[in-house]
Amino acid sequence: MSCVFCEIVKGNLPAKVVYEDGHVMAFHDINPQAPVHVLLIPKKHITNLAEEVPVELAHALIRGIRHTVERLGVKDYRIVSNSGKGAGQEVFHLHIHILAGKEMPASTV
Repeated sequence: MSCVFCEIVKGNLPAKVVYEDGHVMAFHDINPQAPVHVLLIPKKHITNLAEEVPVELAHALIRGIRHTVERLGVKDYRIVSNSGKGAGQEVFHLHIHILAGKEMPASTV
């Protein structure tokens, strides 16, 4: 079965890319839940955070968050990663939601 995010990384599906380096890619979510809603993914297929994430890739993900929000010009943001179907994960390729552009109540965490 094909992974939609792997197809985006390969360039077979379109995406509005915000940031990209050798390890990660960030692009706008096609179903945004906030005025700014970007997904940050590793280019290597990893299902979710239940899998082993190599240290270099973990660092790349954190750097990717920082570079993405800088490019978007946002200061306040929320990051979320659903891990598993019961947690709401719909695409089984590790991804981090970066949400910004509106005040988010603390009670939603």
